[in-house]
Amino acid sequence: MIKIQIPATSANLGAGFDALGLALNYYNYVNIEEADKIIIESLDGTAVPTDASNLVYDTAHILYDICGRKLNGLKIQQINNIPMARGLGSSSACIIAGLVGANQLLGEPMGLDDLVNLSAQIEGHPDNTAPALLGGIVTAVFDGKCVHWVKQEVYTTLKFVVVIPDFELKTEKARACLPKEISHKDAVYNLSRAALFSASLLTGKYENLRTAVHDRLHQPYRMELIPHGRDVFDTAYSLGAYAAYLSGAGPSLMAIVDADNEYFVGKLRFALDKMGLSDWEVHELHIDNIGTRIIN
Repeated sequence: MIKIQIPATSANLGAGFDALGLALNYYNYVNIEEADKIIIESLDGTAVPTDASNLVYDTAHILYDICGRKLNGLKIQQINNIPMARGLGSSSACIIAGLVGANQLLGEPMGLDDLVNLSAQIEGHPDNTAPALLGGIVTAVFDGKCVHWVKQEVYTTLKFVVVIPDFELKTEKARACLPKEISHKDAVYNLSRAALFSASLLTGKYENLRTAVHDRLHQPYRMELIPHGRDVFDTAYSLGAYAAYLSGAGPSLMAIVDADNEYFVGKLRFALDKMGLSDWEVHELHIDNIGTRIIN
């Protein structure tokens, strides 16, 4: 049985809408092997589809079809630590697990670029799938067939503190609230800040990050779907965060914090409780530079 570890991801990073994403040390695990029928188990009690609609199975089946191999069934075991529909790449983790698992079972007919391209074709955009597979921070352009990507490993002690609300926000709903057109001024606003984010993160100019995560394409609209979201941002900044942004389509909120800000998580947890948000989770994470891996 092949055992796979897949990281959570945080996409957009403020202004880098559908283009920037990074991997985090918060993992799903999938065990997969060929079988005579479909056998799908959730080892942690998370409700997952147990038929052919399961995203891990469906994605693996796609790769089998592409390679011209018949698939009678798979045995799949899942541990889903990444919460679903929270903006942390849960669907991308399933897609990458299915592709990597199937590729291993078939003797690795697909190379890395093939998997990057195919995962984006399935998901529709590469900002979560590419970093989930590759690790680090990934800048990607998807032309509908091919992903043009650059992965950069980030060696920093920065903490990425995620606040996970106690409700889901489906990507479809989060995209439906976006405007159909934007002004030239807003496009320039986002382009400059998206470029600033990666350069500042990689060179240690963390004082730029607060400006770099400002956005006019998606965050102002999606924040309206997240009660108390702006309060969480304000609290994070008051506690010394370098930056705060909406992770993916939300509703999770991410704060970038200096390693020396020792009590940030505890203070934020206290503030959330005072706001009546005791059911919202807080996790301290770091960048995963490796991406998806096969484990023993």
